[in-house]
Amino acid sequence: MIAASGSGHPGGALSSLDLYLMLWLCADISPESFDVPARDRIVVSHGHTVAALYAVLGNLGYFDIHECKRRFRRDGSVFEGHPGLAVPGIEWCSGSLGQGLSVGCGFALAARLRKRAYHVFVVMGDGEQAKGQIQEAREFAAKYRLGNLTAIVDCNGLQAGGAVQDIMPQDIARKYEAAGWRTVEVDGHDIRDVYRALCQCRTGGGGPTAILARTVMGKGVSFIENRFEYHGRPLTADQHREAVKELRAGAEGQTQARHPPAAKKSRAMDPVERSVLPGTPRVYPRDKPVDCRTAFGEALHDIAAANAKNQTVAIAALDCDLAESVRLLKFGRAFPERLIQCGIQEHNAATVAAALSKAGVLTFFADFGVFGLDETYGQHRMNDLNHTSLKLICTHCGLDVGEDGKTHQCVDYISLLSNLRGHKILIPADANQTDRMIRYAATTPGNIAVAMGRSRMPVLTDERGEVLFGERYAFEYGAANWIRKGHQAVIVTCGSMVWRAMEARDHLAKDGFDVGVLNLCCPGELPVEALKQAAGAGLVVTYEDHNVRTGIGSLVGAFLAENGLTCRFIRLGLTRYGVSASPEFQYQQQGLDTRQVAAVISRDLRP
Repeated sequence: MIAASGSGHPGGALSSLDLYLMLWLCADISPESFDVPARDRIVVSHGHTVAALYAVLGNLGYFDIHECKRRFRRDGSVFEGHPGLAVPGIEWCSGSLGQGLSVGCGFALAARLRKRAYHVFVVMGDGEQAKGQIQEAREFAAKYRLGNLTAIVDCNGLQAGGAVQDIMPQDIARKYEAAGWRTVEVDGHDIRDVYRALCQCRTGGGGPTAILARTVMGKGVSFIENRFEYHGRPLTADQHREAVKELRAGAEGQTQARHPPAAKKSRAMDPVERSVLPGTPRVYPRDKPVDCRTAFGEALHDIAAANAKNQTVAIAALDCDLAESVRLLKFGRAFPERLIQCGIQEHNAATVAAALSKAGVLTFFADFGVFGLDETYGQHRMNDLNHTSLKLICTHCGLDVGEDGKTHQCVDYISLLSNLRGHKILIPADANQTDRMIRYAATTPGNIAVAMGRSRMPVLTDERGEVLFGERYAFEYGAANWIRKGHQAVIVTCGSMVWRAMEARDHLAKDGFDVGVLNLCCPGELPVEALKQAAGAGLVVTYEDHNVRTGIGSLVGAFLAENGLTCRFIRLGLTRYGVSASPEFQYQQQGLDTRQVAAVISRDLRP
C-alpha cells in the first residue's frame, strides 16, 4: 500500500502489525458484528500506522483488501492516510496524537452508564505518551475504576525525529502505575505472549490495565528495522522488491491469508436524542432578571428527571471543577452518578464527553468558554470529524465575565465554532430562550454548542409587555427573532447584547428614530428573509461583545455583499482585549454602552 501510493508510515505500521492482528482476533468483534451495541471497541490513537490496520481489517473481511491496496491515500478514497469512519471496522477517526486514551475512557464509561458488558482497547505509540492529555486520561480511568479498559502501547523506542528517550525521556510503566493502573510487559511480536496478556486484562483488578509491548520499528525488513527515518518514509521501488522477498521468506510455513467477502454495510443506529423526553418548559417572569446559566441548570435537571425511568436514555454531564459556576449542582445532587467530575482536565473532558455521546449517552459538557472551547479547540475539531453528538455548554462568554479579566473573556466563540462544520451554534437572548434551546439540544442529534454570558439579564418582552419567549414559543434552529421591527435602521445582535440593543433603541426612539432589533441567535444558519428585510431599512448595525473582525459582523457583512443587498452597514464589537473591570465599564471603554451605540446610529440617521 505504502509503496504503491508513494507515501505513508512503514516503520510504525510494521511494529504494530502483530498487535493489531492478535487484538482483532481476540476482541469480541467481527465483520458481522461491528455495529452491534454489545461489541468490544478498539480505538487506534497513533493513526499513522493505518496501513497495518487496513491490512488486518481487510484480511479479516471487513472490506475488500484489493480495493484498499489500489486506492490507499489516493484520489479521495475512503482509505485515507489516517483512519476514517467511512472504513468498516474503524471506531474513531484519529490523527491528533494523545487523544485516543480519552476516547477509550468515554467508551468504557458509557458501558457502565448504559449497563453493557463490552471491553475497550486503545492502541497507542510510545512517543505520544509524553502528551499531557494522556496523563489526564490515565488519572480519569483510575478514578472511575474502568476495569473494562485496556491500553496497549507499541514501545518500539522510536518516533519521527529519533529515539524516544532522546526526544523526551519517560518511564512509561511508572507513569501508568503511579496513576493507579496495572501494567503488563510483553514481547509485541510473540503472538502467544500478546494473547496471554489480552486474556489477562479481562479478568483482573477492577481497574484499567496497560499492556506495554516491546516491538521493533520496521519489523521484518532488515534494512529499515530500528531506523527512525522510516517512521514516515516510503520505500523506493528497489527497496520494496527486496522487502517483499524478506517478508515472504519470514512467512514460510505460515498459513496464507485468505480474502473473505467484505463485511456487510453498517446499520445506522437510532440516536439517543430521538428517545429523550424534553420535560415541561419553564417560563421565567418578566419582573425578575435571570442569568442564562441558571436557566441551563434548571432545564438540564428537568430533562434528567423527565427521563429518570426511561430505560433507553442515559444522561451524563461532565464538569471541570466549576459545577457551581456552570450550574450543574442541582443535576448533580439529584443524579450524583451522572455528574462526571473530571477535575481541571479540560482536554480529556472534551474528548471523553464526545466519546460518551458517540456511544449513545446524552452528554453535556459545561465549562467556561475560554476553557471549554478556546483551550480545547483541537479536541472539538476531532470530535466534529468523528460525528459525535455532544452538547457543549459554554458559559462566561464575552465581556460579561468582567472583573476576571481578559484571560477569562471568551470573545471568539462564534468564529471558532463556525469552523466546525458539524456544529450548530445557539446563543440565547434571555433565560426563557435558554430553556428552549437546552431542551432542543437534548432532543436533537448532533454536536450543539450553546454560548452564554455570566450575569443576570432582563427577561425580554414583546410590544404588549408580555414575556417574549413564553409558553407559545418553540425554538427553531436558524430562525431569527424580531424583538422589535423598525423602518429606519435595524440592530442585528445576539446573546447578552440583545437587551442592551433594546435600551439603545429606546434612546433613539426618544429622538424620534424608528429602529428595529433582530436577535441573530443561530449565527451558523443565517435567516435569509429576516436579513433582507433588515437591509431594506437602509442601515444595518451589528452589535456584539465579540471580536468585531470575526463575529456576526463579518457573517452579516458577507451575507449582504454576496446577496447584492445595498444598504449602509456598521459593525460594532470588540476592537481589543478587555480589562479587569465591571462589564458596564468595559462596554463603555469599548464604545459599546447603549448611549454610545445610540449616538453612532443617530449620527448616521440624521440628515
